[in-house]
Amino acid sequence: MARSDDLDQQLREHLAFYMELGVSGFSREAAWRDRDDRSHADPAAASVDATVAAVLEATNSIEHGAPAAAPERTTEAAAQLEAIRAEVGPDCARCKLHGLGRRQVVFGVGTPAADLMFVGEAPGADEDVQGEPFVGRAGQLLTKIIEAIDLTRDQVYIANVIKCRPPGNRNPEPDEVATCEPFLFRQVQVIRPRVIVALGSFAAKALLRTSDPISRLRGQVFRYGDALLIPTFHPAYLLRNPGSKREVWEDMKKVRALLAAAASSKG
Repeated sequence: MARSDDLDQQLREHLAFYMELGVSGFSREAAWRDRDDRSHADPAAASVDATVAAVLEATNSIEHGAPAAAPERTTEAAAQLEAIRAEVGPDCARCKLHGLGRRQVVFGVGTPAADLMFVGEAPGADEDVQGEPFVGRAGQLLTKIIEAIDLTRDQVYIANVIKCRPPGNRNPEPDEVATCEPFLFRQVQVIRPRVIVALGSFAAKALLRTSDPISRLRGQVFRYGDALLIPTFHPAYLLRNPGSKREVWEDMKKVRALLAAAASSKG
């Protein structure tokens, strides 16, 4: 009985989260998942669809007719990521963070053949203990966001701009970012995602080489090499400002639309 009560509570919490995002309903029917949301959506949602359509028309970043990732491609990418991880090393001392209390290097997690990659800022306390990005409260929220677009954590790749926890979870300093971000750039090159979600200002600024705040960047779609990049608020920001969850949901609808377009081009 206790287990049933726990499952009921988890379901209620999950549904409450979807309601906060602005999701309008649920169904197990395939027709519901594939429905045209514009018939139910408000003008803001319609503008999201229009933005995605314009981006898809204007960019060559999605290669139509490209085959799905072959097993050998996945194996090769996994080997390349492991080579980068080994180069970083478990005891990296390239910047001052190694002497400021960090426990371990937090490299990245997920499938090497991910079509979708999330990039955050830096590990926090929980990540520093477990050695995996986004496992604390912000990470649990990110997991829910990923599930809201019908994916799981093991179907995406998650990494941070810097690989070690700054003391007290302070903001990364410019020299720390400059030292560590090349490893992130190499991770992106190996994974070759079709869509990148930059979580927060530091990720967006590092990837886009801009000084614009995340509040100005989010809501837009950018090119990053052969990928499309969507900046949005960091999950930690959403924990402090839950009213912004719906803005993130609008961004994630763009992500979902772009991934769907990429999947259809493979078929």
